[in-house]
Amino acid sequence: MGGAEFGAAIHRWRDRVAPGDVGLPAGGRRRAAGLRREELAQLAGISVDYVTRLEQGRATNPSSQVVEALTRALRLSAPERDHLYHLAGLAPPGPTTVPTFLPPSVQRLLDRLSGTPVAVHDATWTLLVSNPPYRALMGDSTTWHGRELNGVWRHFLGRGPAVRYTPEALSAFETALVADLRAAADRYPADRPLRELVAELRRGSPRFAELWAAGAVGVHDAARKTVDHPRVGPVTLDCDVLSVAGSDLRIMVYTAEPGTEDADRLALLMVVGTQQLGPQ
Repeated sequence: MGGAEFGAAIHRWRDRVAPGDVGLPAGGRRRAAGLRREELAQLAGISVDYVTRLEQGRATNPSSQVVEALTRALRLSAPERDHLYHLAGLAPPGPTTVPTFLPPSVQRLLDRLSGTPVAVHDATWTLLVSNPPYRALMGDSTTWHGRELNGVWRHFLGRGPAVRYTPEALSAFETALVADLRAAADRYPADRPLRELVAELRRGSPRFAELWAAGAVGVHDAARKTVDHPRVGPVTLDCDVLSVAGSDLRIMVYTAEPGTEDADRLALLMVVGTQQLGPQ
């Protein structure tokens, strides 16, 4: 398949996505009802220049990460996503690799929960997409790259989130993270990035290596978390983890008890947004 066909498909699908469908303002004069190139670039986390070169057929070897990002930004269905992979000269991810496809229904869920912090992760706890309230709460995840997007890596080897834990809660949380990653490795034995992630964690974190060697077993259940936010102070929220049938995705939803100081602080966060905030 040539780059011209890939570019034409991107342009065609871009034209059919209304800005309001993806949480963008529809104001200003538009030559078409769909997304502008700069809007698609923003949603996919790639440069406008790269989007231009893709559409013009001048960039002919997009990576699977770029194709997946475009899939999510354009709200493609599963058959459309597979077709885009083929146009890029790539094989769509198979059943032995960690699924990262985000169904349009999950995208719509994020759109509708516009006032609630929500993030979607794959089976390895790699962040796929988050909404603005989540980024206001946990830090601007649009600035995270590579391993930083993986919650297990961030916890054991990165800066980690600004979440308070009692010693007992921390132990249970770490055990559940390692158990989740082990279960994913068992389900997707052919996934090389997952194997590399586990190897890096075992080398770099004695605590992870200890839990992995011990065959840690745990469940990542709903919990109450206190986030030490740099702008509004501590915010205690309920964190529920929802699963998506048939896709092995995890949706994390943070809510505050109505009428509490935490609810007021969360509401203030929605106003403050990610202004002057770095990743947490």
